Amino acid sequence: MSTTPPPVTLITGGATGIGAAAARRLLAEGHRVAVTGRSGDRLAALAADLDAGDALLTLVGDAADYDTVLAAVERTVDTFGRLDHVVANAGFSSHDDLADGDPEQWREMLLTNVLGPAVLVKAALPALRETGGRIVLVGSTAGVKNTPGNMYSVTKWAVSALAENTRVLVTGDGVGVTLVAPGRVDTPFWDSREGGTPGGPMMTADHIADAIAFAIRQPAGIDVNTVVVRPVGQVV
Repeated sequence: MSTTPPPVTLITGGATGIGAAAARRLLAEGHRVAVTGRSGDRLAALAADLDAGDALLTLVGDAADYDTVLAAVERTVDTFGRLDHVVANAGFSSHDDLADGDPEQWREMLLTNVLGPAVLVKAALPALRETGGRIVLVGSTAGVKNTPGNMYSVTKWAVSALAENTRVLVTGDGVGVTLVAPGRVDTPFWDSREGGTPGGPMMTADHIADAIAFAIRQPAGIDVNTVVVRPVGQVV
């Protein structure tokens, strides 16, 4: 009797924060998981912490570079034999505004936050069409509600648009697309912010990993398109 092999999920920017929490959650649910990140040391630390053996593949690379992302997809398929889901998680904020920010930081942020998810979709789509898989794009409430002069918000509005553009493109192929838009989450995202983590209500990375896993585990034929998750008490 044939059995369905465990699903395979590729997560970009997964060495820490939401990506690492999603890797842990999906491994616990029986997935085989590939994780990309820029830092080999952080990926090695993640692998040691997760202790998942052959169920985890770590890949060093830039999430905004198409050739690197394509190679990660191909390595994932070669290693696990298939690709069922991708999670475009890589991203960061310059924590500044249009009046006082650094345009060179904006350039890198635009490449990582906007081009990165787009090249992941392009690279993964052939494999996802074969499996009827799902694409999860990690956006932000900053891509749902504008804040003054916030270039990070601009990039996340672009991710919101990318999610719907992608859905329209691939839904006829049986591929699902979900935008997961978190509010404030206590992760290393805030490390580069002057003053560090802001005060006020916060979620954990595990809360967003729950939302990602929820989107992925939907039954065939069901596509949850937008999941906005805020901590109670966050107004914007």
